[in-house]
Amino acid sequence: MVSAFTGSLSDDDTRDRRHELGAEGERVAAHTLERQGLTILEQNWHCRYGELDIIASTGDAVVFCEVRTRSCADYGTPEESVRADKIRRVRALARRWLHERGLTGCCVRFDVLAVLWPPGRAPHVKHFQGVF
Repeated sequence: MVSAFTGSLSDDDTRDRRHELGAEGERVAAHTLERQGLTILEQNWHCRYGELDIIASTGDAVVFCEVRTRSCADYGTPEESVRADKIRRVRALARRWLHERGLTGCCVRFDVLAVLWPPGRAPHVKHFQGVF
């Protein structure tokens, strides 16, 4: 749990507020990764085909992180929302990102950071490493 943050947003609010909740969740996720010793290379990298939330490095591998933030688990946990179509899209975007930088043959890992952030409480972050 990251106690330095408290949330007042809910994913039940208007679309703009959900976007704000997601952006704050990504900020908390990046902070969590840095505390674990990873270096953030890019956040919210996008091209015409989509967006990658966080791209980090362990020193040995490039880590592509999908961040999912929810204010409650009424409709499933954040990690349960990462479905096959999203996995395919993230993999394709990762290939494009690597290609644009001429990175071939490097170790790659795909992680999910699930942020559960009830309004008025501190967020709880689960980091799933190498899940797809």
